[in-house]
Amino acid sequence: MNSKYVKFGVATGIIILGLAYLAFTGVQQSKSYYVTIKELRTMDSSVYAKRLRVAGNVAPGSIKRQGSHVEFTLVEQDLTLPVVYNGSEAPPDTFVDNAQALAEGSYGHDGVFHAKMLQAKCASKYAPKDQQQGTPAKAPATQRTENSSSSSVY
Repeated sequence: MNSKYVKFGVATGIIILGLAYLAFTGVQQSKSYYVTIKELRTMDSSVYAKRLRVAGNVAPGSIKRQGSHVEFTLVEQDLTLPVVYNGSEAPPDTFVDNAQALAEGSYGHDGVFHAKMLQAKCASKYAPKDQQQGTPAKAPATQRTENSSSSSVY
C-alpha cells in the first residue's frame, strides 16, 4: 500500500512540474517590453531577441498599404523608425497620417521594426467639437416641455 502512495505522489509531482513549466514559458512568450524609439536605438544586441512595443506618431505620407501588409514610419520627437506590419488583420480605421500608433513585434538587424500587431488612436476624432478648438464643451441645454393641452373642469 505504501508503493501506491509513492506512485501517486510521483505522478502528481510530474503533473505539477509540467503545469508550472507551461505557465512559465507562456508568460515568457507573451510579455513584451515597452520602449521609446530613443531607447530602442541605444539598446544592446539583446534587443533583437525581445518582443517589444514601440509608440509614436505616423509620419505623414509614409503609409504604403498592400492588403494587410503595411509599411510606415513612426516619429518620436526628431527620431524616426521604419515599421513593417504583416498581420492577419488589416490595420484599424484610425490608422492614418499623424495618428498615434503602437506597434508590437520585434526589431530586426536591418533597422526595421517588424510588427505583428498595430493599435492606432486619433483622440481628436472622438473629442467634442468645442474641445478640439481648445474651449470646453458646453453642457447641452435641456428643455422642459409642458403639456399644452389643458383640461378644464366645468
